[in-house]
Amino acid sequence: MYQEVVDYIRSIFKTDKFIPLHEPRFSGNEKKYVNDAIDSTFVSSVGEYVNRFEQKICEYTGAGFAVATVNGTSALHIALMLVGVSAETEVIAPPLSFVATANAIHYCGAKPIFLDVEKTTLGLSPMALSNFFEHRTTMGKDGFCYNRHTRNRISACVPVHIFGHPCRIDEIIAICGQHNIPVVEDAAESLGSFYEGRHTGTFGKMGIFSFNGNKTVTCGGGGAIVTDDDSLAVRAKHLTTTAKVPHPYQYVHDEVGYNYRLPNLNAALACAQLEQLERFIENKRELARKYSEFFRKLGIGFIKEPENARSNCWLNAIIMENLERRDHFLDFTNRSQVMTRPIWTLMNELPMFQSCMTDGLRNSKWLEERVVNIPSSVRI
Repeated sequence: MYQEVVDYIRSIFKTDKFIPLHEPRFSGNEKKYVNDAIDSTFVSSVGEYVNRFEQKICEYTGAGFAVATVNGTSALHIALMLVGVSAETEVIAPPLSFVATANAIHYCGAKPIFLDVEKTTLGLSPMALSNFFEHRTTMGKDGFCYNRHTRNRISACVPVHIFGHPCRIDEIIAICGQHNIPVVEDAAESLGSFYEGRHTGTFGKMGIFSFNGNKTVTCGGGGAIVTDDDSLAVRAKHLTTTAKVPHPYQYVHDEVGYNYRLPNLNAALACAQLEQLERFIENKRELARKYSEFFRKLGIGFIKEPENARSNCWLNAIIMENLERRDHFLDFTNRSQVMTRPIWTLMNELPMFQSCMTDGLRNSKWLEERVVNIPSSVRI
């Protein structure tokens, strides 16, 4: 059966050479715009393309404001700071995510609380969230929500749209709203994904995207913060540009800031990629449809887009029968020069996060033992 999978993937990508998990496609104005940025001499954090990139993100997602950053992790770090995440507070997050989600929480001096995910969406479970608030938190006289066990304030919730599939973000927003918890969406993987007609990243108080080399559209690195709150957008831009106060010639900084602004050179690449986004997504959605039908015939589970959603189908994933089958499949495909990868190790199993509170994580553990990502690049 595994050889049949390898043969099918090779037929899809039409090659007998090594097939990567997800490689970028540069088939538009990338070289033209990058050369233009070089000719302008504005290759650092100031330039026409940075502003154009932010405008394009707003136009595509429907967000009121966008702030360009060097990567998705820096975007999440700043967004969390701006909604009030600080030392000695706690942040709710799923354990099934790339490590950057938990790292950004730690950068703020806060500690993650890992709650279980759903098997269908792979995202944070609204039921797990409700159960946690009901049984393990209390509302303080100051109007904030506190962890009954640690007595620490819960300062935010960070749901993640895994592999580009929207989680049940509307329910998560509603539940968190009842407990005065701001939501920051980690939409790093989901540019081009919509839930109930609305773009991911625009439901919470703030949202973030990534433009890393393995994303649907890339500029090598790159990230973006989106929000409808103009004051938060202004603060985000200020903090990501070293908190420099405008002045004709003096260097004045009014608080600790961060050198997180996206360079114009990268933004030029991003602008060219964004022009091709819808074409890329349709190509990837067609690939997902082909995979879904193929694996259905083999009796292997396939992660599909959730109800009421349009997924960008960033990374396709299958569900193996058990851990032993998963490892056999991973070994066979990678020896066959077809790159496959397991889903991430759960965050609470990593040494730096082992002391974090969890709710048992039954679904997360089940998925960790079974989910495998398969080649998902845009096909030329």
